[in-house]
Amino acid sequence: MTERRLLLATGNPGKVREIRRALEGLPLEVVGLSDVLPVKPPAERGRTFAENARAKGLYYSRRWPGPVLAEDSGLEVDALGGAPGVRSARFSAPRPSDEKNIRRVLRQLEGVPPAKRRARFVCAMVVVLNGRVIAEFRGEVEGRIASEPRGESGFGYDPIFYYPPLKKTFAELSGGSKNEISHRGRAVRGLRAYFEAKIKALSGDAPDRA
Repeated sequence: MTERRLLLATGNPGKVREIRRALEGLPLEVVGLSDVLPVKPPAERGRTFAENARAKGLYYSRRWPGPVLAEDSGLEVDALGGAPGVRSARFSAPRPSDEKNIRRVLRQLEGVPPAKRRARFVCAMVVVLNGRVIAEFRGEVEGRIASEPRGESGFGYDPIFYYPPLKKTFAELSGGSKNEISHRGRAVRGLRAYFEAKIKALSGDAPDRA
């Protein structure tokens, strides 16, 4: 793995920002799709976050010479049977937006008491190189859905995802605090450890078969 530019296979600026922050200090240049590879994204047809992440990683790997980091993540609400799930970003289709997605979740949970509004954020990440998945990571964080949006930070469903240990929604947390506990932050810690080991192996001239 000699290419030191890591392509983040997402057009979501919030995700790019969070992952860049989490990988700071590594000798990798983290680049987004809009910076270097403005191509049409693949259709997301997977039934799980992991399936979608693999499909995206393989798709962009055919167009990029170095490592590709692809991820799929979203919100699962127990009272909604796990929805929005893999449809999190497009829950309010045909013209989805963060605000419309949030309104739809809150509308479907009207009358549901706090104790039954359990939910979790899930993140599946893969690293793909030369058309082959070489590493996978997963992160989850449990919480519940607030009765109304709170906070101005974050993106997506952050304003309604309440994290009981801190008594705040994700949108009320600083970027650093969120990365410490979030689903994406937990997956990225595994990713960071993976790249640290790879870079150490390269620096020591150890064999690297990935």
